[in-house]
Amino acid sequence: MRLIVKGAHLVDPAQGIDGVRDVAVNGSTVIEVAENIETSSGDMVLDARGLHLFPGLIDIHVHFREPGQEYKETIASGSRAAAAGGFTAVAVMPNTNPVNDNAEITRFILEQAHVAGMCRVYPVGAISKELKGEDLASIGELADAGCIAVTDDGMPVSSSMLMRRGMEYAKGFNLTVISHCEDMSLAAGGCMNEGEVSALLGLPAIPAEAEEVMVARDIMLSRLTGARLHLAHLSTIGSVELLRLAKGYGLNVTGETAPHYFTLTDEKVRTFDAVYKMNPPLRSAHDMEAVRAGIQDGSLDAIATDHAPHAGDEKECEFEAAMNGVIGLETSLALALKLHFDHGVDLNRIVAALTCGPAAALGIPGGTLGPRKLADMTLVDMNEKWVVTPETFYSKARNCPFAGMELRGRVVRTITAGRTVYKDGSITAVNMGTAEILP
Repeated sequence: MRLIVKGAHLVDPAQGIDGVRDVAVNGSTVIEVAENIETSSGDMVLDARGLHLFPGLIDIHVHFREPGQEYKETIASGSRAAAAGGFTAVAVMPNTNPVNDNAEITRFILEQAHVAGMCRVYPVGAISKELKGEDLASIGELADAGCIAVTDDGMPVSSSMLMRRGMEYAKGFNLTVISHCEDMSLAAGGCMNEGEVSALLGLPAIPAEAEEVMVARDIMLSRLTGARLHLAHLSTIGSVELLRLAKGYGLNVTGETAPHYFTLTDEKVRTFDAVYKMNPPLRSAHDMEAVRAGIQDGSLDAIATDHAPHAGDEKECEFEAAMNGVIGLETSLALALKLHFDHGVDLNRIVAALTCGPAAALGIPGGTLGPRKLADMTLVDMNEKWVVTPETFYSKARNCPFAGMELRGRVVRTITAGRTVYKDGSITAVNMGTAEILP
């Protein structure tokens, strides 16, 4: 039985499509994309007229906290939040407890995703054992177990030699190295961006150079080793420009930013509300504009949420003592669309940064609805306005800095492998295996 999605406005940057199309699916695979596909009595027809259709969204930077901190988030709750946000695939960072630095933890993550996952869950392994930055993790073992990249996200690899060796090993196993760019000696003790606001508030601050120094170092190490490098959560003018220069030199380097860096600035910290505390910190308005420009011109390959759930008491405390991080899976698409509606960023660039860009950065399937590709799709009502209400989220966490904001554009349906996992506000299955083909 075929599933035919009829009459949606398909935006698929990888194929250069931006117009009304029908999409035919057989099983988990796209078999045809055309302006009009004839249906037969045995077809399941989904009338998508008036909606936009994107390839399934991909978030290559999330923290699901399992194993070890399930009170914050689990693979089940996190993947449900992902499905509600239109994401059909996520890459989970290794800073769990215990750390994903060995095959046993990688296999556990994949098993949990099989049992309770509502999207494709790709484990990312650690570069160093226990994220301590002292000894390399068993990168080959991690690759064999199913990791698609390595990183010490949450902690930088301060040793340049260890990072070099990590890149060399990762290249040998065709893994991307994801860099958490932070010079700890410059960032030590800081809790917000260094600038006029930090001076006024008297809070210890982190200069932009703490990020940019490590961006530059890792670009040079990528040039030295030939490894595929992905720069995580870029937030400053200098970082975007360094990435742009690296691409100009033809280096195998990609980069991401997060919605909070193109939506909010350090002015929010004037409230002393720790919901605005994250790492890297919210930057200046000039940095925010540079990040927006990096999305528009394609220097930034991906928009990733850095979804970082925390319990209430870990954020409802004094600013300096609070944990870093915000949640973002259920707001990411609408915040990205805000760039289009309010700031004129090209819709194709935004969709690329949520689909084919992240897929290419980590070398994973998806990101396009071409023939013989995965039938992962996100249907969106571009005109629906809604108010961010974290209490209604599928995520366990509520540390959302966008609460109360009115946004435009909402996910109507998320289809993974040809089967509906989210529809009209509700999760429709226990896991991907129990999802159904729905009209």
